Amino acid sequence: MKLVHFSYIEGFCFRLCFEDGSTLETDLSQLIKEYVCLEQLSSAKIDPDWGCLEFNEGRVDIEPKTLHRFAINQNKDHNRC
Repeated sequence: MKLVHFSYIEGFCFRLCFEDGSTLETDLSQLIKEYVCLEQLSSAKIDPDWGCLEFNEGRVDIEPKTLHRFAINQNKDHNRC
């Protein structure tokens, strides 16, 4: 499953749209805060081949299945944005 679209909300919060049609809002701070600072969040883009969310010209990326699973679990725990 690939990430097909995303939008930045605030802080480390993003709205993520996947190729299965699911749209999830999630706080990515647990996944990327150690590697990406707030000022670098504007570097976010989708890798067109792999469908992963990447930052800092690809130096940091999140595989789409990991991203989807993380967002699903965070929404179940009501820890979303």
